[in-house]
Amino acid sequence: MGEPSTQWREVVLPDEGERHERQAAVFREMQQRKDTQYGTGRALHRKQVAALRAMLEVPAELPDHARQGIFSNPDKYDAWVRLSNGGFNRAPDQAPDIRGFAIKVLGVNGAAALGGEAVSQDFALINHERFSSATSEDFVTVVTTGSGTTGQILLKAIKRPSIVPQLRTVSAALKVPFSGFATTDFFSAAPISFGPYAVRIKLVAASSEPDPAAREDWGADIYRRLANGPLRYDVQAQFFSDEQSTPIEDASVNWQAPYLSIGRLTIPRQTRDETFDEEVEAAKFDPWNALVEHRPLGEVMRARKVAYFASQENRSAK
Repeated sequence: MGEPSTQWREVVLPDEGERHERQAAVFREMQQRKDTQYGTGRALHRKQVAALRAMLEVPAELPDHARQGIFSNPDKYDAWVRLSNGGFNRAPDQAPDIRGFAIKVLGVNGAAALGGEAVSQDFALINHERFSSATSEDFVTVVTTGSGTTGQILLKAIKRPSIVPQLRTVSAALKVPFSGFATTDFFSAAPISFGPYAVRIKLVAASSEPDPAAREDWGADIYRRLANGPLRYDVQAQFFSDEQSTPIEDASVNWQAPYLSIGRLTIPRQTRDETFDEEVEAAKFDPWNALVEHRPLGEVMRARKVAYFASQENRSAK
């Protein structure tokens, strides 16, 4: 495996902006339909499982290449955490789904990726190390197809057979048992910049002791654990080394590079706070809410910029 390299690059195609707007419109239409069923909410990750206060601690002994952005100096940051089920629907917790672990690091300072000054840094993580699709176009097709009936899925597969392998990948991933938000690793799945470097982020599970009853209510499982003490997750970064083993533009490739611990996220003992729940539910968690040093990279991340903005705009318009 190669050494961390700064020789990464993005490849932006001429029609990308137009495609991303079309994709965002698909998500917006789906979001509006689900709003009539469930009330105003996000396009994806609609069901909030828990809202938590946390602290991110950056250690002093990081190697030079890992001292970037909010990890430049030893420090402690307050943070918010939003745990979620990933689908369009508010399905029961035991239903197969992607799970989301979003972190908003507070009190940061510096130029923001979208312009102006940043006051927070978001990390949007899921319980899968890579995306099922290489491009946003395929991702949108797979997600919207997977949300349909069996007949609709078969019809789309007949019309576009190229998505069948991706549907199988998603199906296989959803069949992997999810043990809970304390006992599962979470990943950015796509890269972000890390100063002059590029990385993918990993959150290492706080516990190796799953509770079989947790699947009935993931939030209750977290609060039961917090009643006994804090949960501590290692934050790790996986560095770009070369385009073949750590590609920037293909989000379906699992990077072949080691992870380096760069911080620790601690969720202290706490109970559910309904007022805080509502505050977190109303907040924006967006990978593009970032310092310039942690700007999202790759085509899927560029598509997310447009899609997240459309979702946020739809929520604020209600």
